[in-house]
Amino acid sequence: MNILQALFFPPEQPGGVSSMIPFMKERFVKQSWGMELFYLPKRVRGKGTEPVEFATFDWKLYKGTPVVDKYIQTYKDYIWWTKMRVRQRYDIIHAHHPIAALVMRQLFPGTPVLLTIHSSYERELILNGKIKADGPEHRFLTSLYRELEVKLDQILTVSASFKSYLAPYVEEPDKIGIVPNGFDESRFRPMPHENETLQFITMCRLVPAKGLDTLLEACSELKKNGHSFVLHIIGDGPIQKELEQMAVELDLYEETIFYGYMLHPEQFMPFFDIFVLPSRAEAFGSVFAEAALCRLALVGTNVGGIAEQIEHGYNGLLVPPGDSPALAKELTRLIEDAELRTRLAYAAEKKAKSRYSLQRVIRQLAHVYESYRTT
Repeated sequence: MNILQALFFPPEQPGGVSSMIPFMKERFVKQSWGMELFYLPKRVRGKGTEPVEFATFDWKLYKGTPVVDKYIQTYKDYIWWTKMRVRQRYDIIHAHHPIAALVMRQLFPGTPVLLTIHSSYERELILNGKIKADGPEHRFLTSLYRELEVKLDQILTVSASFKSYLAPYVEEPDKIGIVPNGFDESRFRPMPHENETLQFITMCRLVPAKGLDTLLEACSELKKNGHSFVLHIIGDGPIQKELEQMAVELDLYEETIFYGYMLHPEQFMPFFDIFVLPSRAEAFGSVFAEAALCRLALVGTNVGGIAEQIEHGYNGLLVPPGDSPALAKELTRLIEDAELRTRLAYAAEKKAKSRYSLQRVIRQLAHVYESYRTT
C-alpha cells in the first residue's frame, strides 16, 4: 500500500506528532510499505484564494475574528500548496490535523482519508487566554468535529480521555478509534549517571496551559524548605520572558536554566532525575512517555492523557492542576526518598515500553490501514 502522511507542521517542529511520524515512516518503509510525508511549509502564507464551504455548518457566521480568519486562510493555503505539490494518487491518506484532513478529502474524494486528532486547539486557546469559552472562535472550532465525522472515513485519537472530550461534538463517538502516540526506544533510553544535586527537567512550549507558573511556585517552596535542586526548562514560547522574570522574583535565578528550543532533547533528557510538567490539559502528553523511556521519575497532573499514562504511586505521581502546594509536597517526597524515585522510574519505563513502543503503534496502524485495502 502507498500511504500519504499529511501533517500540518513541518517534521522538524517540536512536539509528539513531529517527533513520531518521520520515525514511524522509516519503520513502515523497512517493512516494504510505501509512505511519504507532506506538510505546509512556514513560508506558504496568504497564497490560497479558493472559497471554503463546509457541509454541516456555515463558517461565515464566525468570520471577522482573528482565530477564525487565520484558520480559513490557512485552509486555503493548504489547498493551494496541495494542488501544487501532490500529483500522484495514494491508497490511503492519513492526516494529523483537521485542515489537512478536510483539504485532502476535498481534493481526493475517491481516496480513504483518516485523521488522528492529537490535541484540542480550542482548549489550548482558552487555557492560554486567547479566546473565550463558548465565544465565536470556540463554537467554530468545535463545529469542525462534526464536519470531520461526516467527511472522513475514520477518526482516531490518542487517548480515551480525549475521545470522551470529542464525544459531545459528534453523533457517533463510539466509532472514534484510539491509537496512542508511539516512541522509538532506540532514541529514548536511559543512561547511567549520578547527580550530586537533584536535577528536575521539564520540556514543553512555554504557554500558560503548561502550568509552569505552578512549577516555579512549587520550586520556590522547595528552596524555602532547604532542598537543593536544579530546574532545567527546555522549550520556547510567548511567556518565556514572563517565566524568567517570575524565577527572579521567586529567588530561583540560581536554580533555574532556560534553554529555549532544542531539536534533539532525547540526547539530553536521560541525564536528569525527575521529569515534571503540571499541565492544565493534555490530550496525551507525549513528553511523559519520552521521559519514562529515559527512566526518569514522573510528576504530572491528573488531567487527560497524563492520568492515563501515570498510575499515582506506581509509575509516577499526580497532583491537581494549578496546585503548587500539592506539587511541592510530591516533589519533596521524591527529593527525600531515592528508593521511591528509582521504583517509580523503573515502573514508568516498563509501562512505556509495553504500551507506547513505536513498533506496537505501527502494528495498530497497520491493522487500520489494512482494513481499507481494496481487493
